[in-house]
Amino acid sequence: MTRKTEPRIWAGWREWVALPEFGIERIKAKIDTGASTSSIHAIHIRRFREAGRDRVAFEIHPLQRRTDVTVACVADVLDERFVTSSSGHRDKRLVVRTQLRIAGHSWPIDLTLANRDTMGFRMLLGRAAMQGRLLVDPSASYLSNKHPVAGTDIEPPHISPTSRHR
Repeated sequence: MTRKTEPRIWAGWREWVALPEFGIERIKAKIDTGASTSSIHAIHIRRFREAGRDRVAFEIHPLQRRTDVTVACVADVLDERFVTSSSGHRDKRLVVRTQLRIAGHSWPIDLTLANRDTMGFRMLLGRAAMQGRLLVDPSASYLSNKHPVAGTDIEPPHISPTSRHR
């Protein structure tokens, strides 16, 4: 049985993405191949039960260095996970699932909710969300406006095959 290979999208180390279910059309995300889990900046996190479902209400500041723009969100709680930060601090975080949109493609991802006020990016896109969908060029930014390519043997559009091996 042959599995159809889905097109993969070239991404740089940072990209503009959308979270349409949260009403966010643009948020800058760090494409973090060192992180397993994706994370989003969330404040005023409030867990509650509604119609027998475990839910969470929270707010997001989608723009870096701006707290005057706030998006209120509500989602089902998918899980609670312990996450170890790059500094070694271990935290228990709520996990929600939402649609990610990048380069005209959408798929569901899991996001942990964390206060990222002191961090450079409001969102981290981790390996679990990228697997089988993105190819990352860590030397570039904002490649996702390019067309997706099938497989892994095609060079990203901005790099010629010879320049990569010099």
